[in-house]
Amino acid sequence: MILNNQFFNNFHPLPPKKEHEHSNVKSQSHSIQRRRLPPRRPQHRPSSSRNSPVTTRESVPLILWALSFISLAYANGNSSSCRCQPHQSCWPSAPEWGALNSSINGHLVAVRPVAAVCHEGNPDNPACKENWEALPEKNQTCYIETTPDTPCGQGQVSLYSALVQSAVDIQETVKFAKQHNLRLVVKNSGHDFLGRASAPGSLQILTIGMKDIRIVDKFTPAGAPEGKNEGSAVTTAAGVSLQELYAAVAARNRTVVAGSSHIVGAAGGYIQGGGHSPLGPWKGMASDNALEFTIVSANGELLVANEYQNKDLFWALRGGGGGTFGVVVSVTLRTFDEVPVILSNLNITAPVRDNKFWDTVTKLHASLPALNDAGGAGYYWIIPDFQLTKNTSVSAITLIFIFPNQTDTTQIDRIHDPLISTLNSTTGVNTQYASFAIPSLGFLFNILHPGNSDSTGKIGFLGSRLFSRDLLASTDGPGKLTSALRSIHIDPGQAILGHVVAGGAVAANSGKIDSALNPAWRKALTHIVIPRGWEPTATLAEQEAVKRNLTDVEVPILRSVEGEDTMGAYSNEANPYEAGFQASFWGENYGRLYDIKKKWDPEGLFVVRRGVGSEEWDDEWGICRVGK
Repeated sequence: MILNNQFFNNFHPLPPKKEHEHSNVKSQSHSIQRRRLPPRRPQHRPSSSRNSPVTTRESVPLILWALSFISLAYANGNSSSCRCQPHQSCWPSAPEWGALNSSINGHLVAVRPVAAVCHEGNPDNPACKENWEALPEKNQTCYIETTPDTPCGQGQVSLYSALVQSAVDIQETVKFAKQHNLRLVVKNSGHDFLGRASAPGSLQILTIGMKDIRIVDKFTPAGAPEGKNEGSAVTTAAGVSLQELYAAVAARNRTVVAGSSHIVGAAGGYIQGGGHSPLGPWKGMASDNALEFTIVSANGELLVANEYQNKDLFWALRGGGGGTFGVVVSVTLRTFDEVPVILSNLNITAPVRDNKFWDTVTKLHASLPALNDAGGAGYYWIIPDFQLTKNTSVSAITLIFIFPNQTDTTQIDRIHDPLISTLNSTTGVNTQYASFAIPSLGFLFNILHPGNSDSTGKIGFLGSRLFSRDLLASTDGPGKLTSALRSIHIDPGQAILGHVVAGGAVAANSGKIDSALNPAWRKALTHIVIPRGWEPTATLAEQEAVKRNLTDVEVPILRSVEGEDTMGAYSNEANPYEAGFQASFWGENYGRLYDIKKKWDPEGLFVVRRGVGSEEWDDEWGICRVGK
């Protein structure tokens, strides 16, 4: 293979940054690992049409092998139908990259997989233990657990990242990507299960450095009539994490509707995908509470989207998916008075994989409508085979619910009593239950998520489905759901995860909020997730088998419970290979979303896996248009 000499440019201004190989799995350490390289003496190479190029120790040689598969895959691509790749003459020159670097105040860096410290040179074991990677792209892997002499491929990790600090930085980067026909990706926290924040041979916009938070008592959207205000609100920049947001509003005795993970970005794909929350039944989806977005469009223009201007963008940004319509600079959210909350915890054990256990699963799901009607929301873990001791395994269920704006634990206990009494009367089934009065939601979040990191890094992806309240409230619905779950193999120690984050205000907002949110959310009561993964030593064939089984067998089982077209899935926590994603993720809203996408991004600068308009691009990387 012969690479164009343009590839061997002087990237001295671009120090390598350690990054995740696949953005659907997160780093346990949230900080960016990078180091600046000392300048090196230029190395002479055969002359070409350009000046004698030079390399640095890391920014070029380490990615040559990683990019070879891209070169072969797209050797016959042309600039009109494919994004420009490093082996092609269209790739930006060193002066052009340098100009971009200067325009964003020196914040352009070269990127390496975060696990590279475990494989290259003298492996840095402490740094190696801090982070995790997963989901290789073809034969490109970089796992921490493999031996240090195993090659570390670039995989899906972007080649360069613009560590943007302002809207102007974003505008400059977007314009550069458009001018040079580059594959562009947008990353907030990287907490993404579908691999949408990375792509091979791409330029990344990383917004994690944008940390501004502004809280006002009376927020007036841009363009609103004089005297109009939406009450208390917080405007959060693109890089603010949920932990940072919760802390900021709690200091003002306020709260917001957001998720339950530390590292998720408040303004990124979370809210743009809809944003489920344990506060959803109380105040609606996170996107229901978005009042305004500032966004950089595909042509580099800075826009405001709300109910009074760019209304179509405002509609699309509330549920239409992240990284699709532009780069969000900030979002303004309603805030609410801080309130007390009741926390309840129910633990259930039964004989391992016994009929009594699956009967318990049915009874649990049948009890959810009553718990939800009482204001309850939360999560439950169904573990068919849990090792209790060295020689003892049981089946287990753990249920953690919250009841916002409640202070009387006796009342909450009474709501749980029917389920607990029924289970306690069943031989072999044991329960442990407790409830606690918590002074505030902010206090609760600090209890549930201490520290500043989430242990979410692992090799895995998800299959999921939304299930309706009508199903769980029906006579035979809970049993049908249990039969489906029972037919899906769950390895020892693995769990089926349920999210009771709908109903209540989420359902009530059906006639009040007009947004791109999947209409299935308005009917849903629980969002059930099946996690899947493999060992670092798994062969490509073994990995493919896991993927195919989830896509072709297990997710269809979940779909069959209520019928193919009745409900849907949550686009932020779903199978990266979801069949019929348009209907599954957005239902009847997809046609309108597609039209808005074509209006604001006609050339498809923003492409994400299983995103609006992505069907027009190759399924793996979004680099070449399909059929052109």
